[in-house]
Amino acid sequence: MLQGEKVTLRALKRDDLHRLWAFQNDVEFEILTGGPPWEPQSLERLERNFEESLVKDERNGPNFAIEADGQFIGTCGLFRYDQTTQICELGIGIGDRRYWGHGYGRDAIRTLLVYGFQIRNLHKIWLIVNDDNPRAIHSYLACGFVEEGRLRKHVWSNGRYLDLVQMGILRSEWEEAHQQQVQPPLASS
Repeated sequence: MLQGEKVTLRALKRDDLHRLWAFQNDVEFEILTGGPPWEPQSLERLERNFEESLVKDERNGPNFAIEADGQFIGTCGLFRYDQTTQICELGIGIGDRRYWGHGYGRDAIRTLLVYGFQIRNLHKIWLIVNDDNPRAIHSYLACGFVEEGRLRKHVWSNGRYLDLVQMGILRSEWEEAHQQQVQPPLASS
């Protein structure tokens, strides 16, 4: 587990699936997270996918449940690894609305950056976000990400075309900023 100031990042558990199902069926939340147009998700499908991942007997990879105040509030992770360049993409979603706008997502991102740069030895972490999500963009900027590019009117979301903003942070940028911050400790399991 990884411990931030407000959140703990841990493996997803079977007990989390019902809340995750509710998050994934919240149309507003799913629109904010970007990606393809929202489609309903069945609890049975989510449970089957979870069970299949257990049967494979593999580690969960760098995909984490976000826990705050003893509750599962969302997910985050690193994916699309490029082994040659040591870069990957970051994704996050706080599904519990009570935790929106209070710094929980920012803390999860900062904790995930420690994991990516210190433990995974990454060179760069990048992400994409729709331009109609200023709260997320503000959080990414506060964590040290910079806008690297913009694809104009590239995404169809909620009845209109939006710009897709690509942001990134280099390890050297994170190290420079990180020297002034306290490192989130690894939690003991």
